[in-house]
Amino acid sequence: MRGAGYDAPTMPADTRWKPSVTVAAVVEQDGRFLLVEEHTTDGLRLNNPAGHLDSGESLLQAVVREVLEETTCAFTPSHLVGVYLACLQRGSEDITYLRFAFAGTVGAPEPGRVLDTGIVRTMWLTPAEIEASRERHRSPLLWRCVQDHVAGKRYPLALLHADLDPFVLG
Repeated sequence: MRGAGYDAPTMPADTRWKPSVTVAAVVEQDGRFLLVEEHTTDGLRLNNPAGHLDSGESLLQAVVREVLEETTCAFTPSHLVGVYLACLQRGSEDITYLRFAFAGTVGAPEPGRVLDTGIVRTMWLTPAEIEASRERHRSPLLWRCVQDHVAGKRYPLALLHADLDPFVLG
């Protein structure tokens, strides 16, 4: 966007910047939203069930996996809530996240499964309770995703395509 009053940072020619791609689940049931309470470097924080996209998986596979790991519940995505780009500071490091948030439903907790490392518990909170606890949010994206869901933002999963077979250039 040069010429619009913005100068992008200069990076060495052999360095490629990449955002951290994450997925999140927005699960509403009876007016309450499923959140996780987790240990972070900033103490106990609240978040949507969320995590990083792993190599070789689609966005849908990633969100299903992350919800199962963090809540012990199977997740069935129904639609995309939104795509979010956010620069957040973690300690002294600035990290840019590209988050894909999906709405859907969860089943009952699976017997014998344990919550992922760092997850303390799952919680069902109303939008008012989530807003009132903003100082405990892991990131502003938690509240933004809930707000967008409540506002009725719904995009079909058919927007997403994954071609995971390696394509050889050259």
